[in-house]
Amino acid sequence: MESEPSGREVRDRPGEDAVNPILNTHEHTGHEYAGHGSGAVGDDRAALDGALRHYLERRLGDAERVDGEFGRDLAGTTVRFTLGGGKRMRSRLAWWGWIAGGGTSHGDAARSALQACAALELIQTCALVHDDVMDGSPTRRGRPSVHADHVGEHLREGFAGEPRRYGEALAVLVGDLALVWADDMLGEALPGVPEPARGRAVWRELRTEIMAGQFLDVRAQARRERSEEAALRVDLLKTASYSVERPLHLGAAMAGAGPETVEALRGYGRDVGTAFQLRDDLLGVYGDSDRTGKPVGEDIREGKCTLLLVAGIRLARERGDTAALRLLDLVGAPGADVDPVEVADALDRVGARDLVRRRRRELAARGGARLEGLDAPGPVLEGLRALAASTAQDSP
Repeated sequence: MESEPSGREVRDRPGEDAVNPILNTHEHTGHEYAGHGSGAVGDDRAALDGALRHYLERRLGDAERVDGEFGRDLAGTTVRFTLGGGKRMRSRLAWWGWIAGGGTSHGDAARSALQACAALELIQTCALVHDDVMDGSPTRRGRPSVHADHVGEHLREGFAGEPRRYGEALAVLVGDLALVWADDMLGEALPGVPEPARGRAVWRELRTEIMAGQFLDVRAQARRERSEEAALRVDLLKTASYSVERPLHLGAAMAGAGPETVEALRGYGRDVGTAFQLRDDLLGVYGDSDRTGKPVGEDIREGKCTLLLVAGIRLARERGDTAALRLLDLVGAPGADVDPVEVADALDRVGARDLVRRRRRELAARGGARLEGLDAPGPVLEGLRALAASTAQDSP
């Protein structure tokens, strides 16, 4: 399950005619924000939303000029999904990295940086939509996932062919379009920042790492990998690097930050990002689907290689809990039909849940400690510390 900030966030369904209302209700375009005050943290989400809306409005017009149906349906779905949910965590972290790296919060350079940071939201759209296809997830943000929604369209309209393949094909195209637009959005913005080449280099690394993480996740599931090293490697590449480390690195690099600042931010990102994924793993087993917008137990049904499961198998073996070991060994096995509730109870009983909670707290604390001595504005440091603290919370 691709990670997002917890909390239910509902999007407009792809089939609904809601593109223009979404685009026309913004209060900021990002241009206003970048011209006023320091505002390193306070209004950053609204400003990033504005920059994203402003850019997507232009690209939606481009798509409609290519073909009206393409613009209304495929491009419209991409726009609605991107604007219809999420907490803008990755783009906000990139902006904080920009400010921490010495970037200004006003003027032309700030406007360019804001657009570059907002481009991360389109990569997130690609990641989520494609991830749902690979996992066969029926929901996202409490609503039908993009591929599931288009399966419904196929059935309603009586289209020819297989509904599942149609839905998956359109979802792949939505993700591809988002990835294309992300690169376009960044490329348009980079000439206006102090260090465009450094920014582009980080962007290349980020995109490659997320693909590597997704590949390792799929391969580990197919191989039924059960090593803590494999689980943490996926966590690092698929979530920690992409969600926290590289966004901070991107912002700092564009600003021309020195090596000490970059290393502090990247170290923080690796630790807090991994802790974030461990929290997501716990939510996937013990969370509330009404809050997460995803079915609880999905990772168990799919046989995902998570630290929670791998540690549970090891602890069951060490404690001689043969009943738990038999059950946990069946997770992900071909033809096995395990009860996610029973698996969750077994993981709790052998101590895997507590182990992951401890590891998460340790990583969050270590990440927070990396901020000591970082010469960055107070609001940015406060925001980073708050993220680390929220990641360390015991729930679930």
